[in-house]
Amino acid sequence: MASTISPPNQHPHPHLLRPSPPQNTTTAATSMISPSPIPFETPLTQDDLKKMAAYKAVELVKSGMVLGLGTGSTAYHAVNRIGELLHQGTLKNIIGIPTSLKTKEQAISLGIPISDLDSYPVLDLAIDGADEVDPGLNLVKGRGGSLLREKMIEGASKKLVVIVDETKLVEKLGSSTGLSMPVEVVPFCWGYTAECLKRLFRGCEVKLRIGGDGKPFKTDNENYIVEMFFGEDIGDLNVASDKMHRIVGVVEHGMFIDMATTVIVAGERGITVKHKAL
Repeated sequence: MASTISPPNQHPHPHLLRPSPPQNTTTAATSMISPSPIPFETPLTQDDLKKMAAYKAVELVKSGMVLGLGTGSTAYHAVNRIGELLHQGTLKNIIGIPTSLKTKEQAISLGIPISDLDSYPVLDLAIDGADEVDPGLNLVKGRGGSLLREKMIEGASKKLVVIVDETKLVEKLGSSTGLSMPVEVVPFCWGYTAECLKRLFRGCEVKLRIGGDGKPFKTDNENYIVEMFFGEDIGDLNVASDKMHRIVGVVEHGMFIDMATTVIVAGERGITVKHKAL
């Protein structure tokens, strides 16, 4: 089975739409195993696995594409690889749309031409990591703080290829012990917004993210991030998403529902490529 799929029919300006997932968000995806590019004689670190997944994803990049450049430790390897292939001349005429200021700086340092959604409202492909991936290829993203820009840019992409190591696979989103669902909120009366979020789910705790300087962490958009820790199953993802979006003060949440078209998972046995079931 080929490791790529044809892009679905797209709205001419997909970034103007919130994702409209079907009610069944647990559709099974197909998968395959391919040999790992890294020898197995030596133990693989988590960073090795991330690099394996990233390099596999970049094989889908073709000259002339407009690319969404993800943010995070796994996407970092993909952006580096794209820059390397441009330098070698293997790739040409690539335009990168970065999902964060950090990725923008990385792309510029590598000589990747960059632009934005205003100039390129439809992207050919986006490559990014994820914090959680469920069996239906729904995601939790944004623990690095870039969820709003990631969702805007990746929602405007014909294909979203997600790259992870096998530790990111979960049965249900939001079920990882001790790990949060990030939500970007406006700073004004953030405590009120956090309390409204807390009341949505039984047993939920909500905490403000604090940066390394001891002050509230600020996103590239000058907003805050609150972390939601769920005590129980949050149920239907679409319903949970709608509840969060209805709260005034919420900018965006970290659930990426029905957005990934392909997930590339690196593990000790090699690379698994999962496609969204059509």
